[in-house]
Amino acid sequence: MQQEYLLEVEGLKKYFPLGKGRTLHAVDDVSFAIRPGETLGLVGESGCGKTTVGRTLLKLYKPDGGRIIYRGEDITKVSGRRQRELCTHMQMIYQDPYASLNPFMTIGEIVSEGLEINKIGANRMERTAMTYELLERVGLSREHANRFPHEFSGGQRQRAGIARALAVNPEFVVCDEAISALDVSVQAQIINMLMDLRELMNLTYLFIAHDLSVVRYISQRVAVMYLGKIVEIGKASEVYVHPAHPYTQGLLGAVPVADPDFEKSKTYQAMVGEVTSPINCKPGCRFANRCPYATEECRTVTPDMKAVGADHFVACHRL
Repeated sequence: MQQEYLLEVEGLKKYFPLGKGRTLHAVDDVSFAIRPGETLGLVGESGCGKTTVGRTLLKLYKPDGGRIIYRGEDITKVSGRRQRELCTHMQMIYQDPYASLNPFMTIGEIVSEGLEINKIGANRMERTAMTYELLERVGLSREHANRFPHEFSGGQRQRAGIARALAVNPEFVVCDEAISALDVSVQAQIINMLMDLRELMNLTYLFIAHDLSVVRYISQRVAVMYLGKIVEIGKASEVYVHPAHPYTQGLLGAVPVADPDFEKSKTYQAMVGEVTSPINCKPGCRFANRCPYATEECRTVTPDMKAVGADHFVACHRL
C-alpha cells in the first residue's frame, strides 16, 4: 500500500544562539506534509526561515526539536551510513548558481561527483555516459562537460546545478530560490524544465520562493511562512483565491498588477508596520503588530492551526 505522504514534518525547530542570552528562532514549531509527486510551495518574505526549513530537512542543519519523517521512518537523528544513504533520496538545488559550483572542477566532474561517491554505475565509462545524459536532460550538451563554471551564464550554471542534484536519482528535491538569481526569460525556461523533470523522474519538490506568481504556477499546495512559523497552508487555488490569514492577504495585496482598474478594485492592501524581531520571541501571533485586526489575545496567545476548508489550514485567532 502506497503511503499518503512522502515527507512529514512535525513541530520542526531550529534556533541559532547569538550570545548574551539571545536566540534567533529561525524555525519555530513548523509542521507540514508532502505527498509523492507533489510540489509544495513555501513562500514568505526574506528572513522568515524558508531556507532554514529546507536545509534542516536535508540535515545540513541539525534540528533543535520536532520530527522529520521520510517514508514512514523518523530520520531526525540518523547519522553515519544511513545519513549518506538518505543523501541519494533527498537533494537540494541551491539559490546562487555562481557560489554553488566549485570553480576548480569542470561541469562534468561536478555532475559526476555524486555518481563516483555513491558508486552508481559499473565503471567510469558508464558514469561518463550517465553524466552526458544528465547534461542533455537539463538542456546542456556533452561538449559542456569539459568546461569550467566561469565559462557559463547564470542560467547554464543553474542547469548544471540541477543536473548535479538529479545525478543520484533522488525522490525529494528542495528547490531553494532556484530561479531568483536568474533573468526573467531564463526563469520561465527553468520552471518549465523543473515541471517536466518532475513528471519524467517522479520527483517531489519543496519549492522555496518569494515570487507568488511563480509559486502559484508550479505548486499544487502552498505554505505561507512568517518569522519562523507557517501561518497558512492549503491548495494553491484555494490560498490564492480565498486567503484567510491577514499576512497572506497582505502578500497578495503587495503584488503589482499591470491593470489600473484591477489595482483600484483590490480587496487586499499591502502591509504596513515593522517586522517583529525573531530574537527571543514571546508568545502571541508574530504578525500582531502589523495586523489591522489584532487584539490583546493575538499579542499574548500563540494561535493554533484551524481548518477553514478542505485541506486549508490557518493560524489566526480572528477567523
